[in-house]
Amino acid sequence: MTAPEQAPPRASTAPDGDAAPGAPAPAADADGDHTYEIGSPVPADGVDMWRLAVEARTLDANSRYAYVLWCRDFARTSVIARRDDGRAVGYVTGYLRPENGALLIWQVCVDPVARGAGLAGRMLDAAWDQAVAAAGVERMETTITPDNASSIRLFTKFAERHGTTIEREDLFGPDLLGDSHEPEDLYLIGPIAADKGEA
Repeated sequence: MTAPEQAPPRASTAPDGDAAPGAPAPAADADGDHTYEIGSPVPADGVDMWRLAVEARTLDANSRYAYVLWCRDFARTSVIARRDDGRAVGYVTGYLRPENGALLIWQVCVDPVARGAGLAGRMLDAAWDQAVAAAGVERMETTITPDNASSIRLFTKFAERHGTTIEREDLFGPDLLGDSHEPEDLYLIGPIAADKGEA
């Protein structure tokens, strides 16, 4: 479901992120030098998240309402990245699985001009840090289609940064998703010690 850097660059603006929620770091994007801030979304951010998902053309874009509701109900496990001029340039959506308490990352989206600068990884770290602070999570899960090498790389690097393992399992195939959708593989990351990745 994640697609941080798969689509070819398009003419929409986007940024770079920072290493921790609320702590902007300088970076450059295709529109020039900017600073960026990554933090918890509010319902109004759902409109920008929906726009980014639709423009990406690589994600299963949900309804505008779904993103607004997501920002209300799952703000503690999701993040949005904004440039210093206020423009939203990326997001990560996640939720805590009721069965095992793992943070499941649903979507990672980065505006094309911000790609290649590490924003997806910084947003993923920020979403993780928020979930740890809110619920003491120890594991992350995500689903990725087999052809999405950039997302597999993103989550593999996350596991490496946090000193833990990543494993793949079959999850949903064409029998459930239909022939027009690639299978979704489940990636299991963890356990992650509380002090990993903080250096």
